[in-house]
Amino acid sequence: MAKMTLEDLRKLRDQRKKDLERRDVEGKNVQIIVGMGTCGIAAGAKSTFDAILKAVEEFHLDKDVVIRQTGCMGLCYVEPTVEVVKPGMPTVIYGKMTKDVAKDLVEKHLVGGQLLNDHIYDRPAADI
Repeated sequence: MAKMTLEDLRKLRDQRKKDLERRDVEGKNVQIIVGMGTCGIAAGAKSTFDAILKAVEEFHLDKDVVIRQTGCMGLCYVEPTVEVVKPGMPTVIYGKMTKDVAKDLVEKHLVGGQLLNDHIYDRPAADI
């Protein structure tokens, strides 16, 4: 095993702190939930998840957005699926969310307040 320098340890510590802060839900009012069931992963949900993380950081939304994983959403025919919950906007489930569309999701939906109509496949009922 290679030895780590003090600087390497500091970088590792800072990265782990950042990872923990990203998972903290306190004070965050927007949720992005990526379907990571077997069908989602097979369709590319992991790269979509990573692209969403990158876009959220790029637009400096880390403090307001929590990104979570869930199992199958039951929409296997349009995987990868992503549910977005944002106050003041309808909760929607987007389908066919590739890593290329992930930046549009963050830029248009979260920043611009516009729905991506070409990718909406479900609007969950609030009372279920």
